[in-house]
Amino acid sequence: MKVGILYSRIRRDEKLLLSELRERDHEIEKIDVRKQQFNISEAPEAFDDLDIVVDRCLATSRSVYATKFAKAYGVPVVNGPDVADTCADKVNNSLALEAAGVPTPDTDVAFTKDAALESIEKFGYPCVLKPVVGSWGRLMAKIDSRSAAEAILEHKETLGHYEHKIFYVQEFVEKPGRDIRVLATDGEPVAAMVRSSDHWLTNAAKGAETDTFELDDRALELVEKASDAVGGGLLGIDLMEVGVSQRDTQDASGDEPRAREFEDYTVHEVNHTVEFKALNEVTDIDVPAAVVDWLEQRAATGADAEVTA
Repeated sequence: MKVGILYSRIRRDEKLLLSELRERDHEIEKIDVRKQQFNISEAPEAFDDLDIVVDRCLATSRSVYATKFAKAYGVPVVNGPDVADTCADKVNNSLALEAAGVPTPDTDVAFTKDAALESIEKFGYPCVLKPVVGSWGRLMAKIDSRSAAEAILEHKETLGHYEHKIFYVQEFVEKPGRDIRVLATDGEPVAAMVRSSDHWLTNAAKGAETDTFELDDRALELVEKASDAVGGGLLGIDLMEVGVSQRDTQDASGDEPRAREFEDYTVHEVNHTVEFKALNEVTDIDVPAAVVDWLEQRAATGADAEVTA
């Protein structure tokens, strides 16, 4: 198998993936998108004879456009531009999850400071203001008061880029000091971990502590539905535990139904260029090996791999 890797920087995640590919004697074409030119009709030499392309770009813009060209050149790409566009933009992400019936935090989008303030007042304090594009918990704000809301909104309104004037306001979800990251391939979990922190942000990039997590039936159901909602592929699906619900089950004898308490979840995000180094360190599962297993299957299906595009 000849694998093209779209990248702008080789991080620990990419090194793990490259090492596994080399151990299996796969041919690798590293494509540095910072140095590449993408012609609208003629594919660059780097794309010759590729069986599959894997997008590992750091920048969202590069990810979306480079995968558009890979798709146009007829090369199966993971994950493709439609998936990247859906996952990278939080508005698209939320709309896709909501349309698929996946529980996700209540969200408003407003285009002016005054309209955004109305949404914040509606949700009450605290609530959360997020950039529509971004990762690693950057530029996210937990808003605890009207004065804080006014200051943050005014600051964002004066920033130059139009994206800062799209106010993505979300309810604050009370979670037990942690969230759950699941690495999945076409909705099938590879491994999962919890990310715990005293801070309200529980991203591993923010220093959260990580540990393994065993998915229950409800979590498995939501991982599959969330994956389908954004188009499938190699994804990082983030869930939060949100209290206790009731479900009717059979008792041990199978005769009488009874109510059983269980934790429910909300899916707050699906990531299309998922990092997995932290997950690989806490789980007994060989995550890069599982990813390459899946890539081999996708490459073998040829054009069918473009389901993710």
